[in-house]
Amino acid sequence: MSKKLSLVNTSASSLKEVWECFIVSKTSKCVSDATLSNYHHHLRAIAKHLDIEMPLDELSKRHLERMVVSMKETGLAHNTIATYLRVMNTFLRWCQDEGLTNVSMPNLKERETVKETYTDAELAILVARPAKDCDFCEYRNWVIINYLLNSGCRAATLRNIQNRDVDLDSRQVVYRHTKNGRIQVSPLCSQMLVILAEYMAIRRGKPEDYLFCNQYGEMLTENALRLAVAHYNKSRGVQKTGIHLFRHTFARKYLQDCGGNAFTLQRLLGHSTLAMSKRYCNIYDSDISRDFDMFSPLEQLSQPRGIKSRRGMF
Repeated sequence: MSKKLSLVNTSASSLKEVWECFIVSKTSKCVSDATLSNYHHHLRAIAKHLDIEMPLDELSKRHLERMVVSMKETGLAHNTIATYLRVMNTFLRWCQDEGLTNVSMPNLKERETVKETYTDAELAILVARPAKDCDFCEYRNWVIINYLLNSGCRAATLRNIQNRDVDLDSRQVVYRHTKNGRIQVSPLCSQMLVILAEYMAIRRGKPEDYLFCNQYGEMLTENALRLAVAHYNKSRGVQKTGIHLFRHTFARKYLQDCGGNAFTLQRLLGHSTLAMSKRYCNIYDSDISRDFDMFSPLEQLSQPRGIKSRRGMF
């Protein structure tokens, strides 16, 4: 079996240099800007506990174990350490695929913690319709808040929605910009359908224009969206301002209040695997085995011809 050609010379390349090659490889595979930014951030954090100037071929499991000890001694939270190790593991697995190393990360089980969400009382305040004489920005922010609660989508995905991506007739929105690079379809509930139809009649614009724009019709920047939601929430007397809280809130309410299941939640939130959806189930005490018959090929084959298990949302 021939050895896979590598992007780097392991005998001379430091961890830092190989990491840059890893970033180039991920960039070529259309990984999102946010994910690439996280990789850079995590490398800076890891560099405080691991000598990234050392040659990759000198890296050993002992170095990684010492790195974990150093992180613990500096008081980093367990889940923060787990996040860094997860990223480091992704990097090392890429190195293994490139034939650069056989070293793997030591296992550190991540503790499940209850993620903060908006309360029902806070949501009632946030989704209440603004006054008729409000300005465009307040009206747009109200629509955004409703959409985040309807979809649970990520901030980057929301910012990149264009007018052409909204199909009111089929009651769905197409996401062309997602974390995993895959096109995703998100359904619209009846309430959101009415809100979006009204908003789009006011917003107007060309098909390629961004749906949620600033007052000049331009795409909202990441910072502008964050500040818009923070200002809107505080103006309503809600101190929580995190955009991602709507994603956690969507997952909680879908599982606890709407009787949803992990399999459909995975599709709605655009998770690449079931792992993250399972974490939400563990956190919010939802039974992952519920409705599994709908998704089991074996169960489908066991059904008499002409009889199918009930289907979910899709």
